This record gives sequence, C-alpha cells and structure tokens, in this order.
Amino acid sequence: PSVNKLEEHIAELFGMDSALYFPTGSMTNQAAIKIHTQPGEQLIADKYAHVYNYEGGGVSFNSGVSCKLIDGHRGMITADQVEEHINPPDFYHSPLTSLVCLENTTNKGGGACYDFREILKIRKICDDHGLGFHLDGARLWNALVVTDESPKDYGAAFDTISVCLSKGLGAPMGSVLVGKQKFMDKAMRVRKVLGGGMRQVGFAAAAGLYGIEHHWQRMADDHKRAQELSIALNQHPDVAHVEPVETNILIFNLRPDADELQFIERLKAEDIHISALGKGKLRIVTHYDYTEAMHQHFLAFLKNA
Repeated sequence: PSVNKLEEHIAELFGMDSALYFPTGSMTNQAAIKIHTQPGEQLIADKYAHVYNYEGGGVSFNSGVSCKLIDGHRGMITADQVEEHINPPDFYHSPLTSLVCLENTTNKGGGACYDFREILKIRKICDDHGLGFHLDGARLWNALVVTDESPKDYGAAFDTISVCLSKGLGAPMGSVLVGKQKFMDKAMRVRKVLGGGMRQVGFAAAAGLYGIEHHWQRMADDHKRAQELSIALNQHPDVAHVEPVETNILIFNLRPDADELQFIERLKAEDIHISALGKGKLRIVTHYDYTEAMHQHFLAFLKNA
C-alpha cells in the first residue's frame, strides 16, 4: 500500500498518467532510455550528462544505443543545439535519433537550473521530429524550489521524468519514474529485466513520501548554506574561482600553486568531506544531513585558513 500511495502521489503531483518505484536513479534513467529507443538508435544529451558519464555505460549495455553529446553550458543544452544534432532519418549511414535527455538540475554543471522556456522550445523540436523527451530529474526538487514552475509544468513538457527520493529529500533509497501511459506500460517489464522489482519495500516508499511532504521546501536551507559557502570560498586564499551557485552544489577551482590533495586532507582532518572532479575542480554538496552545526564548523574553518 505504501508503494502504491507513493506512486499515485507522484503521478498526481506531476499530472502524469502513472509512476513506478525503482531502487536507484540510474535504473529509472536506464529504464526510460530502454522504453524510448531501439538498439542501434541514438539519443542526444549534454556531454556532462549523468546518463552518459555515471551510469556504467548502461546506455550501450542495456539498450544498444549510442549518444550524440553536445557541448552545452554547465550541463544544459539549447533547442538550436538539439535540432542541429538530429540525424536525418532518411540517411541510413548514421544512427536514427530517437530521444533527447535533459538533466535538471545539472550535476557536473554545479546545480544549474534550466530556463523552462528553453525546455519548451526543446519539447517543440522533439514533437516536430518525432523524438522522445526524458528528464533526469534526480535534483528536480531543488530546481522547483528556486524557480516559478510547478511539477505539473514539467509533467506537461516531458514524456518521462525520473525523480530521486534519497538526495535532498533524505529518504534512505529509491527513485520514481513517472510518465505518459504509452511509455509506462512498458516500464514494469523493463524494471523486472533490470532486477529492480522489490518485495516488502513499503518502509522505503513511505520514507520517500514523507520526504516529499516534509523535506522538500526545506531544501531552501541547503541552497542558502551553499550560497554562504560560496562567499567564504571566494575569500579563501587557496581558491581561484567559484562557479555560480543556484541550488545546493558548489564547484570551485584552487589556485595553480595550491596543493589540492593537501587542501582535501586538511578538510578531512576536520571531518569535512568533499569530492575531487579532476582537472583541478572540487565539489561540495549541501543536503538534508548537512546540519547547521556542520555548516558553522565548515565556515569557521574556511574563514580561519
């Protein structure tokens, strides 16, 4: 009953036909790609897209699909770029383009949010060319807190949407794929093939529903803390550049003469853990379990460096 209640709530929230609970966000994305495509076809995504970079090569392994990667801005692509990269359907030498995948907010783009007007332009391009339209909305909850759009706006724009329950919402696990019925009719079978069918999982679904009802709007606190960390980092002697902060992700670069490993180890000694993205980029994420006490400790460390 808890799983059914969660699925019904999310479907209603987004104004879409149905929803299905999955153990992970990678699986919801991979299921959506499998549903929208046939082997040998191609999807369009930004070069930083999670579906391409961080899902174990699942696009090719699970669906036999290739990716046309676009050099976007902070993980976001435009309608003009999408149209430019659609392969002519009658040119049999190239893969048939069948799907466009967006990510909002963007992970490697530092939590950047799409301008919804651009999403609607991409939707029209997809309609004009008969393409599916999927959103990796693992952090869509964050975008909805800082923009004027509603979940139903997104539900009307996309064919399928993946949303995560275990990031900012603080649930122990789980993601949900929500979409139009003609696509969701296939979702349960694909979930089974991918090993995502779970029994006795009501406790986890209930936690996800609780997160939506009680933790969603408090994401504004995560965003505020990220902004405060951005200010402190900009004043730190070892930091060269901090990318714009819109939600709960900060990406920054150290100065060329700063020792990245030493910087990370100094933070670890204070029980502060951040990620290295390579090429001199470092990443911080604020979230439900990052408390005000932790935040003040981090700020004090940065200010006293």
